[in-house]
Amino acid sequence: MQESKWKEYWNKLAQIRTIKAWVENKYGDLYFFDESGFSLDSNVPYRWSKVNEPTPIPANRFAKRINVLGFLNTKNSDLVYKMTTDKVDSEVVVDLFNSFAKNLKNTTVVILDNASTHTSKLFKSNLERWEKEGLYLLYLPPYSPELNLIEILWREMKYRWVDIEALLSFDTLSVHIKKLLDGFGSEYVINFS
Repeated sequence: MQESKWKEYWNKLAQIRTIKAWVENKYGDLYFFDESGFSLDSNVPYRWSKVNEPTPIPANRFAKRINVLGFLNTKNSDLVYKMTTDKVDSEVVVDLFNSFAKNLKNTTVVILDNASTHTSKLFKSNLERWEKEGLYLLYLPPYSPELNLIEILWREMKYRWVDIEALLSFDTLSVHIKKLLDGFGSEYVINFS
């Protein structure tokens, strides 16, 4: 990384720490936002099986995809999400942010990456209105997914919590993903500290 990119990275990390202290003092809330996709193409890099009894993991490059968009509050495990099999574009993201902003109880900061759906003209045309509703955005530096803690949730869902049986059909996968999302914070727990 170039020196200016490192400087940007460390500045953004300092801002995140300041926001976390702000949240600890009960001045508002902090959420991390991102999208992830799930399909019958397995995310499991390998699977143990009995000798001479391989466990098939069905794969289909052109399989339907479940897209999940989520807002995650790591302090209280609040997860606000939307599942869809439709394409995720700026309109879909803006609609979800609109819905999220309408339900805020406190001033809220959302940390997100620089995906094109988060930086489009349509998306950015809503920033001022969201700020009036108490929703502020903090963009991460490029190529820094480790600063977006919802990435940990996606990783756990794909690599630890996935049931092999969930990959038997698109319907079972959809039910399983919903079960994981609905059970987050109670049945499925991550310690973010």
